[in-house]
Amino acid sequence: MTLTPAPRSSVSDHVFAQLRDAVLSGAYAPDAALPSERELAATFEVNRHAVREALRRLQQLGLVKVSQGGATRVLDWRVHAGLDLAMSSGDILPVSTLVRDMMEMRACVGADSARLCALRGTPAAKALVATSVDALAAAAPDLDRMGEANVALWRAVVAGSGNIAYLLAFNSLVSGALAVGHVPPTLRTAELLDVAGHRRLSDHITTGAAASAFAQAQALLTAPIQAVQAVQAVQARKEARA
Repeated sequence: MTLTPAPRSSVSDHVFAQLRDAVLSGAYAPDAALPSERELAATFEVNRHAVREALRRLQQLGLVKVSQGGATRVLDWRVHAGLDLAMSSGDILPVSTLVRDMMEMRACVGADSARLCALRGTPAAKALVATSVDALAAAAPDLDRMGEANVALWRAVVAGSGNIAYLLAFNSLVSGALAVGHVPPTLRTAELLDVAGHRRLSDHITTGAAASAFAQAQALLTAPIQAVQAVQAVQARKEARA
């Protein structure tokens, strides 16, 4: 991969993006040493402060390990990186696969959150789930509004589960360039318009029926995955013929 001089605007972002892509593409293998700050500054035609800022961001993503006075070494992102990488990976990681993968993760987190919300959610948390379902129903048939109401509903479910790790993961799943909420609502019609299914979910949570809440949440959240996979299959066939 050829590194190019940075434009004058947002030089640190430019350095960060090119080094990130070089690491993710395998141009720098795990445990390889990056060029020194001085060398990188010369290559990008920027000052060393911009290079340090870019390296700091790479380290926060789990892509490199910066050693004071020593070489900056590349880490294996499959071992060290977290969800933040999916939000800032540019075009290097397969975007179509990431969308599918994040929706699958959403289904797993959502289903277990529904189970936990039914088991240990407070009365106030369960009431908020019910209110959120009412808001979803009121937004029908506007899919864009229903999409927004859907995010609020699942936030109530996840928050009601009392699992902070799930809540933080949910925040990642509904923000950034690859957010589940950015999946076209037309691909989530089966999920969004199933108001009766969402009411069943709320009823199961309210009555503490954990297993039923899990199954209902899973049914709702796996429906759009199948739609996305069908669209991706069509696109793959078109690309193969091109």
